[in-house]
Amino acid sequence: MIKKAYKKELVIKTTQRKNGTTNNRKDVRKIQSWLSLYAIQNPHSGTATAIDGDFGPATDGAVKNFQMARNVAVNGIVDHGLFSLLSGNMLDAFETPLQETTLRDLVIEAAENHLKNFAFELQINGASNSGPWVRAYMDGHDGSPWYWCMGFVQTIIDQAASSVGKSFKKLMPLTYSCDTVGTVGVQKNLLTRYRVIRQHPEIIEPGDIFLIQKSLNDWIHTGIITAIDGDVIETIEGNTNQAGSRNGIAVMKRNRNFRKSKIDVFSIAPLVNA
Repeated sequence: MIKKAYKKELVIKTTQRKNGTTNNRKDVRKIQSWLSLYAIQNPHSGTATAIDGDFGPATDGAVKNFQMARNVAVNGIVDHGLFSLLSGNMLDAFETPLQETTLRDLVIEAAENHLKNFAFELQINGASNSGPWVRAYMDGHDGSPWYWCMGFVQTIIDQAASSVGKSFKKLMPLTYSCDTVGTVGVQKNLLTRYRVIRQHPEIIEPGDIFLIQKSLNDWIHTGIITAIDGDVIETIEGNTNQAGSRNGIAVMKRNRNFRKSKIDVFSIAPLVNA
């Protein structure tokens, strides 16, 4: 894979514990982030805690609650083994071998893997678009300005393509910008505009990329198309929410009516046929 920033989210330098003399604030923030992400999946777990780099009594309690939930020794100590449990969802999403045989099916399989592993953002120091998942998709960047929907899309395309020895950069440049991908689509004749899509929905294929158009050369959100049913595309998209926001909180599966939204479609056919 080209996008390998996720690997940094899966490791800590050394064992961390309450008031430990070798504690590392960056590693403690990672631990606190994964504890808080676990709490999103398991709100009853008691693992939510501040993400401030201080391994004090609150973090100690959250770690012990996680250990109880996972039926391991309850001692409040985070060694490499426990951290692997904390961050296991990301490892599963990125490194579980894909099983499908066609590139389009591989794209959908990869997107489904990320969806089922609860890819959520966090708010850290008052900044949205933060946390391990965002940094994984955005090559180490996070914080409020880092809208991550395109980072998610390119990660999925990269993961699927690299599993069969292809490079997504033959399709588009590495970018976090919907506008950049939309412009490349226009230049390469890979982008079909929403008016044409409404007349010829058969153009849409699973694995293609949707781009929501704000104006002719301005796109504000993106995601992976997983299925088409009548006037509706089923999608998996990052940085969205239940309302379909372009600056939401998670990877989610959605249904979008392409006759009611200005949805352009970027075809991945050249990568499929490469």
